[in-house]
Amino acid sequence: MNHPENLSQQGRHLLNRRHFLGTAGLSTAGLALAGLLQADGLLAKEPLTAGGKTPIRPDIDPGNPYASRKAHFEVPAQQVLVIYCPGAVSHVDTFDYKPELFKYDEQKPPGIPAVTFEGPTGNIAKPFWKFKPRGETGKMVSGLLPHLAEQVDDFCFFHALTTETSAHPQGENFMNTGFTMEGFPSFGAWVTYALGTENQELPAFVAINDPRGLARSGKNNFGNGFLPAAFQGTDFTAKNPPNNLHRPASLSPRADRRTADLLERLNAQHLEQYPGDADLAGRIASYELAGRMQTSVPDVMDLSGETQATLEAYGVEGGSELRGHYARNCLLARRLLEKGVRVVQLFNGSDPSGGNGITNWDSHSDIAKTHAMQAEIMDQPTAALIADLKQRGMLDHTLVVWATEFGRMPFLQANGTGRDHNPDAFTCFLTGAGVKRGFSYGESDEFGFKSVADKTTVYDFNATLLHLMGLDHERLTYYHNGLERRLTNVHGHVVHDVLEKHAS
Repeated sequence: MNHPENLSQQGRHLLNRRHFLGTAGLSTAGLALAGLLQADGLLAKEPLTAGGKTPIRPDIDPGNPYASRKAHFEVPAQQVLVIYCPGAVSHVDTFDYKPELFKYDEQKPPGIPAVTFEGPTGNIAKPFWKFKPRGETGKMVSGLLPHLAEQVDDFCFFHALTTETSAHPQGENFMNTGFTMEGFPSFGAWVTYALGTENQELPAFVAINDPRGLARSGKNNFGNGFLPAAFQGTDFTAKNPPNNLHRPASLSPRADRRTADLLERLNAQHLEQYPGDADLAGRIASYELAGRMQTSVPDVMDLSGETQATLEAYGVEGGSELRGHYARNCLLARRLLEKGVRVVQLFNGSDPSGGNGITNWDSHSDIAKTHAMQAEIMDQPTAALIADLKQRGMLDHTLVVWATEFGRMPFLQANGTGRDHNPDAFTCFLTGAGVKRGFSYGESDEFGFKSVADKTTVYDFNATLLHLMGLDHERLTYYHNGLERRLTNVHGHVVHDVLEKHAS
């Protein structure tokens, strides 16, 4: 046993009788006060959000976590399609027209930094594709995306978006999860956690990866983070369905059905022994959904019933092989939405080995060639998907989001052929349920370098998306590690200017 003289000052302090009795007395008084406050109903019944609001927690049945749930308030949007372009699409070469770039082409005006993300800067470069007015609104759009350009009267552009990082993994995380670090729930996970889904035969949230593979942040872009595992995205493509869908040839249909029935009885008996085990109930529910997917997924992936006109409109044939695969993914996205899947996230671009314009939009060199490659894959199928949704009346209840993680610089890199990352100004657009059509919000400066009017953070963007889905971004929370976590952290404001009046 240690003698007092061998103890630290803190240790001797803990052995002090008067200190011990004083601390014990204060603790007892504190417990008594808490009891009195509780009896008078003056204690908060549950933790409040960072903004002092009461959280709205979805009422989730562990045995059926995918059941459809009501939104916080009524809105037209019931489903959401996110079209995500990893690698950072150049806003100054697509949707953000800047005449000053022509005036200062091949010059280096004052205010241009000497070094950016990947090194020394070069001169201002005019757009690599010609801009011209499109649609009845006369919106200036470049020739890089001619099919999407035809639809600008239906789009709502955000031209003054900003982000907190200029690195791709962190940028993808921030746009898709609200945090630059990994381990946080994705936008799709938050929506399905809140709303569930209408179709109990298919996953509530499906992620359709690019034909070339996963984006830089991989499954984190559609992960559940600390939310229950039931709300993570299920990823498959038109070319690669989920594994183990088909019954082995050695197993007859009758034997397969009897096996499934036996498992259902055994699971029910097991659950009766542990009625309060939400994790067990959730696992059983996920296995039961997997069983139903053995018949529902092959049906939704069967494109044989699509007309030749539809296949041609999407560009399934006649272009590059990658465009054909991506076009089929776009058709799959529409079919999933038709079946009532709540969230579909469609990726155009991957990053298995750095990308650099070959597998995604990250054009640090030869942007004229590499952006053109990606546009050939993305433009026609994406435009056809949006047009198809509109023609079928699905945009009345579907929100469509086209996004990328940041923009690109108005000047070239020192190599003279590529544009570096730009976190201070970039463009995304929305269309569909609850969104103004033919509208542009925010402005970047005369070069497209910095956001200068109606600057919009990613927090604001995500807050607006949740609002369009009928969800209060400040009250949709999940208690985790002592904090009321939310998609927008402790930031974000809904951009009401982009909403149709009935969605405000």
